[in-house]
Amino acid sequence: MQCVRPCPSGAVQAASLAHLEQAGDKRRGAMAGSSMDTEAAGHELKHGGGYSIPATAHAVDTDSWQQVGLLMVIGFNCAYVLSFSNLMMVPLGWAWGIACLLLVGAAAWYANWLLAGLHFVDGQRFIRYRDLMGFVFGRNMYYITWFLQFTTLLLCNMGFILLGARALKAINTEFTHTPARLQWFITATGFIYFAFAYFVPTISAMRNWLATSAVLTLAYDVALLAILIRDGKSNKQKDYNVHGTQAEKVFNALGAVAAILVCNTSGLLPEIQSTVREPTVRGMRRALLLQYTAGAAGYYGISVAGYWAYGSAVSEYLPNELGGPRWAAVLINATAFLQSIVSQHLFTVPIHEAMDTRLQRLDEGMFSRYNLTRRLCARGLVFGFNVFVTALFPFMGDFVNLVGSFALVPLTFTFPSMAILKIKGKSGGRCNRLWHWGIIVFSSVLCIATTAAAVRLIFTNARIYHFFADM
Repeated sequence: MQCVRPCPSGAVQAASLAHLEQAGDKRRGAMAGSSMDTEAAGHELKHGGGYSIPATAHAVDTDSWQQVGLLMVIGFNCAYVLSFSNLMMVPLGWAWGIACLLLVGAAAWYANWLLAGLHFVDGQRFIRYRDLMGFVFGRNMYYITWFLQFTTLLLCNMGFILLGARALKAINTEFTHTPARLQWFITATGFIYFAFAYFVPTISAMRNWLATSAVLTLAYDVALLAILIRDGKSNKQKDYNVHGTQAEKVFNALGAVAAILVCNTSGLLPEIQSTVREPTVRGMRRALLLQYTAGAAGYYGISVAGYWAYGSAVSEYLPNELGGPRWAAVLINATAFLQSIVSQHLFTVPIHEAMDTRLQRLDEGMFSRYNLTRRLCARGLVFGFNVFVTALFPFMGDFVNLVGSFALVPLTFTFPSMAILKIKGKSGGRCNRLWHWGIIVFSSVLCIATTAAAVRLIFTNARIYHFFADM
């Protein structure tokens, strides 16, 4: 097995999770003076679960909470917001839509707040979600978490590629009456994403791009809102009714709940938290506060405004509805595409980190000749696979719903409560145990129901797509 980097030296006292949730990073004192420089070789760290937690080829302990908070704000205010009006509001309507936005957002905030407190367990720091679950529950849970995380990240990346391609095709449509097929734009988008991931390999390396991404985010948010307000005032025939049979309404509503979860959480919080400088837990929770206030105001605002402007007829890709001048449509699509380059990287970095750690030489820099060659092959494999699958199944909403239902529900709600119950045992009190058991049961039922709705949507859209393709 590859030689790996040790965890920071020094004795770190074990403490109960209740203490961790209240005091957060009081353990960091035992870690002072020991930076996790990850570009040198180290040793394996053996755990009771019978497996080793490897070091990482990527940087940790390098970023301020403000930088990470800004990254999360612009990461979630990405091109996906151009589809949220259709995915989240149309199947629910005004009352249920607003209620679910607030409830799911608050629940995701609370769940991620709990997960941030699990960054240190029994004196051990965990920079990967799968390592945390494997340490607490054993090797089988390690692989389950690994599968759910990487499924989430791959599907998210496919969704980003599809959205980026939609933006490029919308620009092309403004200048020609015979635009190229969507698959050509999917290929172009995948290549551009690949180039960025190759030359900006880690989360910390994205710091130089955050200001540009923030400006792009603000640009298309402001432009979108201005046109949505104008169109909403001029559109007098808005229909806010939820259409379909009763069964269709139920399945579509479950899909909308899954989409709301996607816009609020990522399933990779420990990986993002690993880059935060000490105090790590407190800093991550401050970054979460920034995401669920300033960040949520952006993606919720666009979603609600789009539904208000066009009602249940709003397109699955919002710029298709805009009634503004050509330059406005080009500006919105261009800025959304350029900003998505940074956002998609945030949601695929854990895959890159796993491959880089396995394939690269940790005692050499990220830009050594050997590591550059290995990274070229690894990034090419990831994006080549994603582009191929996305070109075969270009259904925008399906990716969002399936991610939220199948993977993000357990990663966000079920697993943190399971870990808390396991770590605290009977010391947490009866009410606390009942609370977390309630979260586990409810989220498990929600996972099954929303996954069934997402699978149904995939088959429905597949039939529709092939029907029109054959015409």
